[in-house]
Order: sequence, then structure tokens, then C-alpha cells
Amino acid sequence: MTDTTADRPTAPAEQTAFAVLLAVSFCHMLNDIMQSMLAAIYPMLKSDYGLDFWQIGLLTMAFQVTASLLQPAIGLTTDKKPMPYSLPVGMGSTFFGLLLLATAANYALLLTGAMFIGLGSAIFHPESSRVARLASGGRYGLAQAVFQVGGNAGSAIGPLLAAFIVVPRGQGSVAWFCLAALLGMIVLWRVSAWYAGYRQRAAKRAAPAQALTLPRGKIAMSLAVLVSLVFAKNVYMAGISSYYTFFLIEKFGISVQQSQILLFVFLGSVAAGTVLGGLIGDRIGSKTVIWFSILGVLPFTLALPYANLFWTPVLSVAIGLILASAFPQIVVFAQELLPGRVGMVAGMFFGFAFGLGGLGAAVLGIIADSTGIEFVYRICSFLPLLGLLTVFLPNLKKAG
Repeated sequence: MTDTTADRPTAPAEQTAFAVLLAVSFCHMLNDIMQSMLAAIYPMLKSDYGLDFWQIGLLTMAFQVTASLLQPAIGLTTDKKPMPYSLPVGMGSTFFGLLLLATAANYALLLTGAMFIGLGSAIFHPESSRVARLASGGRYGLAQAVFQVGGNAGSAIGPLLAAFIVVPRGQGSVAWFCLAALLGMIVLWRVSAWYAGYRQRAAKRAAPAQALTLPRGKIAMSLAVLVSLVFAKNVYMAGISSYYTFFLIEKFGISVQQSQILLFVFLGSVAAGTVLGGLIGDRIGSKTVIWFSILGVLPFTLALPYANLFWTPVLSVAIGLILASAFPQIVVFAQELLPGRVGMVAGMFFGFAFGLGGLGAAVLGIIADSTGIEFVYRICSFLPLLGLLTVFLPNLKKAG
């Protein structure tokens, strides 16, 4: 397999770049705290509304598919015409979705709220991922990891907040998290101002050369492989986030709050794995990290369905650390394949591939209704075998 050279500009970062990177990571955390409210309150919604598992899966699908259908289109549009001030608008959509979740009187309104949260995600991710790359100073893996770890931290904190705030106080307490959306809108307005200023400064400089000497067919096949890898990761992650609490309650008879704490432990390991993947990938290469992450997690996923209460959280931590390490490098790898299409790539992998995971979650819900949660985890344990597709990825080397 021949190596390919990608021309990657590494102009020194501006003094404010790291502050901006932390700002978008912080807003990613707020965004995903609010998004995780939906999955975190599933046990309460299931009980209060008398929902079946397929309806739980449909809620996940309503959120994730809304985001997946819109994110690539938004990303492609903003590649051609960047919209810096769309960032606070996306957070506003999430604000409205939370209000609907807090006040919904029926299942249809729950679905609508989930879709507005998905719309917020569709607007937020492509442009904020672009801002992270602009603020990277050439350390693209680290920048994506810092950006993504904010989301991972939010996904981990969300269920914990739900366990100690929403579960004891009821559905209406979800409205308190609208304050986080307001804070996010304020911070993102400042980020948008920096982004707009960056574009004005960049317009006065000569555009750096962007070249990748791969044939279109090879690029298309590589993107298909990357999407397949993210599909395997996201279906497994969706299975964990949507049904892990039910799995723990059904198998070990623990309380809802205990199950939420264990979900927090798993999602915390995902956050740590994301940072490690970004740091290591910048040193040893994206493809090596992808190999290790997707395929290396297989022994742990195979063991999880048969573990006792002690080993279940231990294995889940190992799974979170290893599986999450690939995602920053998958995004960077795809952005190297398609120079100048940062928004579309972000939309594809934060949106389209994420939505495929939502479809998988809905299918898993149907299977869980007919066969039980434990059987679902046995099926999911084989998903990392798709990591073998990594062999078809080209080797990308930095120029110079």
C-alpha cells in the first residue's frame, strides 16, 4: 500500500486560539449535558408514560436521525458560506427542545422535543468543529480531542445530574437545564465574534495549498470504511447509553440511581479515552490509533455480557477508554482525505454516522422487547470486528 502526502498548513496559532478551543469544548460540554438528559431520563419516562423499549429506541432515533440528516447538509453549506453566528442559534434550538421535554404531556411532544435537540446538535457540531480546527495551530488531533472531550464530559455528567436532580424532582426539573443553554448562547456569541474576525484576517492572507494525491475512488472507499467504523462504535455506544441502565437493573437488581452512577463511570472513561486518542494520534498517526481502538476493544466487549456486578464496571471502563480513542483520529483522517471540506466531514461523522447509531439503537430496542436486554449485549459484543476494515485505509503522512 503506497503512502500519500497531505499538505497541511501549520501556521502558528493566534494568542487567543487556545482560549477559543476551550470555549467551544466548554459549550460542547453544555450541549451534551442537555442532550444526555433525554437518555438519562428514559427509565422515568418509561414508567411515567408506559413506554415499550421500541418507543425508547424511537426517541433516540428522533434525536439522532434529525441531527444526522441535517448535519452533513449544514456542514456542506457552511463550507461554501461560513455562518459564524449560527452557533448560538443552534444552542437556542436545544433550549426549546428542553422546554418541550420538561412540559410534554404526551409521547408526541417528547418526540418533538427530541427532534429540536437534534436540530441544535446539527447546527452546533459542523461549525464548532471548524472553529476547533482553526484554533488548533496545526495540532489537529489534539484540537479535535479537546473539542470532543467537552462533549464526552457532558455526556458523562448529564446522567449524574439526572440521577440527583431530575429523577427525585420529576420531569419538570429538566427546565432548569435551560439555564445551561442560555450560558452556552452567551459564550458561543463571543466565539462567533472571534470566528468572524479570524475569517476577516484570513481573507487578507494567501490561502495555503491543499493537495491530496489520492484518486476519487480511493477517497470514496476510505470514507466508506471510516463511516463503517464510526457506525460500529456509535451503535455500541448507543446501546450502552440507551439500555445500560436497564441492563444493570434487570441483571443485578440495582436501583435507578446506582445504575446512573455506573453509566457516569462508563461515560467518564469515554471522555478520558478521547483525550488520549487525540494526544497519541498526533505522535504515532491516526491509522495506528484506529487499528488499536476499534479492534483492540473486542476482548472486553465479548466478556461484558457474562461479567458479574464487580467486573461489569471494570470492563465498561476499559471499553470506554479504548473505543473512544479512535473518534478524534477518524475525524482528522477524514478531514485529511477531503481538504477544504471541514464542515461536511464534521457533519458526516458527528451527524450521519451518529444517526446510523440511532437507527441501530431503535433496532436494538425492538430486539430487546422480544429477546431481552442481555441478548442485545451479546449481539453488540461482536460489532468491533468491523475494525478489520481498517486494513483498507491508506497511509497518510504529513508533508515536510
